Amino acid sequence: MSGTLLRLACTAAMAAQVALAPLPALAAPAPQRPVAELLTDLQRLYRQTEQATETYNATAEKLTAQRAEVNRLDGELADARLALRGSRTDAGRLAREQYQNSSNFSVYLRLLLARDPQQALDEGHVIGRVAGERAATLDRLTGAEKRADVLARSAREALDTQLTLAERQKKQRDDVTSRLFGVERLLASLTPEQRGGVSRLEQDEAAEAQRRLTESGTLGDDDRPASAEGGRAVRYALDQLGKPYRWGAVGPASFDCSGLTSRAWARAGTPIPRTSQEQWARLPHVPLNSLRPGDLVVYFPEATHVALYLGDGKVVQAPRTGENVKISPLAANPVLGAVRPDAAPSRL
Repeated sequence: MSGTLLRLACTAAMAAQVALAPLPALAAPAPQRPVAELLTDLQRLYRQTEQATETYNATAEKLTAQRAEVNRLDGELADARLALRGSRTDAGRLAREQYQNSSNFSVYLRLLLARDPQQALDEGHVIGRVAGERAATLDRLTGAEKRADVLARSAREALDTQLTLAERQKKQRDDVTSRLFGVERLLASLTPEQRGGVSRLEQDEAAEAQRRLTESGTLGDDDRPASAEGGRAVRYALDQLGKPYRWGAVGPASFDCSGLTSRAWARAGTPIPRTSQEQWARLPHVPLNSLRPGDLVVYFPEATHVALYLGDGKVVQAPRTGENVKISPLAANPVLGAVRPDAAPSRL
């Protein structure tokens, strides 16, 4: 983490020249603060930032779907208006024909006065057929008007929803940016000794968590092979090693945590939800002692971080701002559980 801290410290030095949201109270810690306290504060800020990022990602997904819905409704509304125009043209033509061929004599009276009753009956059938066509045209006109009205109302409502989501996304983007700036300011305030101490303590905590997890038997053995899809997901994720973390990114140049896992499984041929919360909520859960390569390990009670299991107690992940896609111990963060994207048909 030391290299990460140094990079972020440089970033923060430049960012400090820009006026942003008010800084959190812990942005300027006292130099004498204990390393453990500094690490706790950093981890809390990282976690809050990632939670804000996943919330932003979820809204971005909804906005994408809503834009598609608006486009679909606009297309249907255009078709409905063309159909309505055609129905109105037909109705107008029939109205003109009815006016031009109008008669004060009823069909029955014309039958009584006709010299050739059979011819009059034949004409009556024609008249009835024409009347039926007129009624059908009017029905089409009425139906087209109703459909156009319904679609116009739906299109307006869909657009209103899209605008609401866009405004929500903007606020969430500002929230993520503000939280990232808080992280950078805290990192920039650390002395080299503090940065080194925080890095060592974080590594020690991860190693201890991994040891406890392994000794408890929770991880089981590593004899389970990856499925064909899981193997492809693993290979894709490993190909991304060294690429930078960037919040909201799904590749190919950079990734956030769920951007990496969702892209890896999409490339494996099994699309999965975009965010870590949705991956946890909608994919089949598996116990940690049944993990196989390609499964997703989800972290924190709010399911705000996710990584892809490699086997041998390791995961590949896009960790957080300032770091690159890397291989880590499975217990590098507090584990919530695991899911298997190809355990059952996709529930997307």
